[in-house]
Amino acid sequence: MSDLDDSGERRTQVARRVLDEPGEDVVAVAKLERQARRGPFARIALFLRQVVAELRKVVTPTWRELVTYTAVVLGFVVVMMAVVYVLDLAFGALVVWVFAGTS
Repeated sequence: MSDLDDSGERRTQVARRVLDEPGEDVVAVAKLERQARRGPFARIALFLRQVVAELRKVVTPTWRELVTYTAVVLGFVVVMMAVVYVLDLAFGALVVWVFAGTS
């Protein structure tokens, strides 16, 4: 199979894993557990096993991704702080203008 598309340009294929879908084994175990009508401690144990199974799917970001995400969040926070500051000044000036002139 060729890696060229219709226009002759090279394309790359990326393998994708669907991480949001629960694993078939987890669903099957949950159904069996539900059918067995286990006690409260067995249900807690099942829940903890499912939590661990989901946590194994978590992908840790690389250092570059972590720095990029942190910079984006800090930049957004600074912009929102500026917006709130400007609105506070504007509403403060409006309140002084409305209520200061009625002496």
